[in-house]
Amino acid sequence: MFNRALQFSLVAALVATAACSPKKKNLPPPPPPAAAPGDTAPPSGNTGPSSADTGVGTSNIPGSQADFVAQSGSDRVLFGYDSYEIDDAGRGVLGKQAEWLARYANVKITIEGHTDERGTREYNLALGDRRANAAKNFLAAQGVAASRIQTISYGKERPEAEGSDEAAYARNRRAVTVIMSGAAG
Repeated sequence: MFNRALQFSLVAALVATAACSPKKKNLPPPPPPAAAPGDTAPPSGNTGPSSADTGVGTSNIPGSQADFVAQSGSDRVLFGYDSYEIDDAGRGVLGKQAEWLARYANVKITIEGHTDERGTREYNLALGDRRANAAKNFLAAQGVAASRIQTISYGKERPEAEGSDEAAYARNRRAVTVIMSGAAG
């Protein structure tokens, strides 16, 4: 009888402990898988460093992320504070991206929307979504089929630049175009 009471107590303690365990946070999905080191290249232009930049040993395989960045000037457009309006520099970059995408009609992309750290998580996810969709709508208006473009918002969850100053904030307010499939190589 004593053993059964001890077993019952242990089971009850385990159930109570499991019920009190911390819950997983509802975070955005992980980023798409990175390209192989040989498929990336450093960015050109003045719109910020490329997420495809891995440094040494890069090559520009036609249809690759590196080729996309080299031909488009950048894989990203930057935004003003609390804005999803595409400025002249952003329109220039997206125009070149649309030209590249016209040459590689089998390529699908994801546009990632990002924000700086200010504001609530929910607000920044919504703002990142508006930024990604603004870029998508611009590309679609340039003739890129909307069915080739996915969007995702990471809000403030994936900063490119650490810090709480205007320079870091400016780099984090962005929409990044990532090649997903169909690229040659």
